[in-house]
Amino acid sequence: MEQRIGSSSQPLEGAGFDPAFIPGLTSPVTGEAEESKAEEAVEADEPAAEAAVSEETEVAEEVADGPVFEASDRRARIVADHQGVRLFLDDQACEFRWDEIGAVETESPRFGKRFTITVHTPDRRWYPIEIEATSRTRFAEWDEQLDAVMDEYFEDETPETAEEEPEETH
Repeated sequence: MEQRIGSSSQPLEGAGFDPAFIPGLTSPVTGEAEESKAEEAVEADEPAAEAAVSEETEVAEEVADGPVFEASDRRARIVADHQGVRLFLDDQACEFRWDEIGAVETESPRFGKRFTITVHTPDRRWYPIEIEATSRTRFAEWDEQLDAVMDEYFEDETPETAEEEPEETH
């Protein structure tokens, strides 16, 4: 992931932004209030956890309907399914919906075992990721799986139409 996201400036600290910065300016917080807030948060999270489980089962059912491409190695991972394309490298991740993708390019090296997948966006940015394969035979398998996903979910803006040439009469 070559482009940096976010600001490089650090947040300001001091009394102008945080009154608790000056000791004695605000009243101390009691331990009882924190405990009651924690108990309320746990009670509020129970329905949310049940809803999350039901959402996960719904997503699992949706995933089973169409093709899924997934490849990973010790550092990098790519997943392409009905939601879009997700790239993971160490602790970094980015996600692209199908309408945000201009093209997906694959490249297999002549020598070596690093398979490169590049996601191109319409605003002329690209996001490459390299996956190290266990053997070179995986390249063809990954290409076929990714092609199946692209055929199913990626919609090309310009559909191919067979243009008929006008017949010439003499």
